Amino acid sequence: MSAVITPDTVALRSWLPGFVALGAIWGSSFLFIKVGISELHPVHVTLGRVGAGALTLLVVLAVLRDRLPRDPVLWLHTAVLAAVGVALPFTLFGYGEQRVSSMLAGIWNATTPLLVLPLAVLVFRTERMTARRAAGLGLGFAGVLVVLGVWRGLGGAEFTGQLMCLAAAACYGVSIPYQRRFLAGRAESGLAISVAQLLMATAQLAIAAPLIAGAPPVPTRLSAEVVASVLALGALGTGLAFVINMRNIRLAGASTASMVTYVIPVFAVLIGVLALGEHLAWYQPVGAAIVLAGVAVSQGLFSGRRRRPVAPPAVAPDRWQVRRHRSRRSWRPRPPVRAEPRARVTNRSAHV
Repeated sequence: MSAVITPDTVALRSWLPGFVALGAIWGSSFLFIKVGISELHPVHVTLGRVGAGALTLLVVLAVLRDRLPRDPVLWLHTAVLAAVGVALPFTLFGYGEQRVSSMLAGIWNATTPLLVLPLAVLVFRTERMTARRAAGLGLGFAGVLVVLGVWRGLGGAEFTGQLMCLAAAACYGVSIPYQRRFLAGRAESGLAISVAQLLMATAQLAIAAPLIAGAPPVPTRLSAEVVASVLALGALGTGLAFVINMRNIRLAGASTASMVTYVIPVFAVLIGVLALGEHLAWYQPVGAAIVLAGVAVSQGLFSGRRRRPVAPPAVAPDRWQVRRHRSRRSWRPRPPVRAEPRARVTNRSAHV
């Protein structure tokens, strides 16, 4: 007996493979960072990652026949986002993974939605605080304390590494509402803005990397695993992942596409265990589950309230109908008025 194929099943099949692939790509990024920092400075790993990602998206931009933004104000905003949302968090995760496992870094990445909320409410004024969101925020904060293992005492290299990963997630918490506040609704495509952001980040890191870590080593002196990891971070985790994420948003909607937050730590833990043989303390996955539960509560996943889809009008209203609607008068179609045939004028004095 064959399974019944419904429209919902067809829609699910259209975006679910890309959704899982995106979670796997972003979840494996922490493995690639771990391999990259084994021979490279974290700043050099970020520089290689961002540069490869910029080149990848430039190719996509050319294939789609899109163009880079031309507004100088937009480039200033992308410069801020490049520093806060790309260069700084990527580097902080690299520093953090020098002290903690890739699995733990992936878990800290899941705290991003909780850090976005208070900044969006208090600083950028793009969201409103409600009782549900406050409860989710408190639950997520409790999960953070569990992940840290505060009852064991705080201190040491591992605690420092966890704080660096938390600071990286906090950078995302600043950049996401900043982007919503200043770049949402612009005429430029999301792809063009992302390419501009990566180009600005590449330029910033090209200046900062020699000052912080010296000149980068020659690629021929690096192992094949390190080179492949940096290229994978850029081409897959920073380039192709953006294209997949845009497709997921188009097919499933922004809310459903954002659920990838729950999938990333799962892949990060699985890949860390299978590929690197890493181990987690019992309280770290428990804390991660509490954090994700707080994210779910703050996003209203347990409220059970669904929005009803609004059907678009079959025919676009004309200007006369819009004016009548704005004046709060009922509009009814009237039959067209046929003009009476004018009498044939034979004497010019009849016009007077």
